Amino acid sequence: MPAPPLYRLAHLHRPARPVQLHMVLRTARPLFRKGLAIERERHGRDSGELRRLLNSLECKQDEYTKSMILHNITRCVYLLEAEASACTTDDIMLVGSMLDDKDNSVKIQALNALKAFSGIRKFRLKIQEHFIKVLELTSTIWDSELHIAGLRLLNNLPLPDFVYPQLRRVMPALMEILQSDCILAQVQAVRLLSYVAQKNDLLYDILNCQVHANFLNLFQSTQPGSLLFEVLVFAERLSEGRNTPHYRAVKWHYNEQSLHEALFGDQSRLADRLLALVIHPEEEVQIQACKVIVSLQCPQDVRVQPSFCQTSRSYFNNGE
Repeated sequence: MPAPPLYRLAHLHRPARPVQLHMVLRTARPLFRKGLAIERERHGRDSGELRRLLNSLECKQDEYTKSMILHNITRCVYLLEAEASACTTDDIMLVGSMLDDKDNSVKIQALNALKAFSGIRKFRLKIQEHFIKVLELTSTIWDSELHIAGLRLLNNLPLPDFVYPQLRRVMPALMEILQSDCILAQVQAVRLLSYVAQKNDLLYDILNCQVHANFLNLFQSTQPGSLLFEVLVFAERLSEGRNTPHYRAVKWHYNEQSLHEALFGDQSRLADRLLALVIHPEEEVQIQACKVIVSLQCPQDVRVQPSFCQTSRSYFNNGE
């Protein structure tokens, strides 16, 4: 058999292009460095990785570089617990200052970094100072990734009284996010609204907030189970809140397109949606739908249809 031509052998043994090798090394280097940092912390030694990143954030950087630095800071806070706990409130202020950057990607990565730091108790009060700023960003910039990052941060913080006026102003925007087509943003928005619904001073502002005519589509069985569950929790808290003696002592007036009318008005079809969800494939959705039905039938200060309530409670016991 004749030997293959030399040009074919040369083609087979051609070395990899330097550009490809450079790309591989550039991808592997941060992962290798991160692994070393974790290993050092495991042995009680400070890798200095988080401090290097924070120091580099103080230097003038372009938007892409700042975004990547913040992304790596977030990873370090989650992975290097001791180094993250050794940070200072000045570091939190530095990360928080990135919320004023003109680039949305930098804002999003700063929100993610603050969310990571909020898991450390001693930083929560400092991060709370950014609550109003985060509400402003979330309500004025229509970007689903920013909505998710901002609302995740807010849902990880206590709700201070000083933000109530701002919450009233951004309520329509939060309701719009809840009715958007981004499931992750919707889930985060309804979680925040559910928490706010437990505050007596803000309950009327939520119930009188204007919603779309098709708002009850959020209760359709075709919605993802994660969203359905959170929307049902929201409905239960609103129902319980409006039935408390404190709230019933005042005669409230709602506009025709309000959330109250959509859920609890005379023309509402909520009961039909709830009955359909009682046979939902996911058990937690079934149970939560029944809880809403019970809250609608049994106001806390009025004894109505006790036999229905007992039947509903026995249903939950059997379900367990």
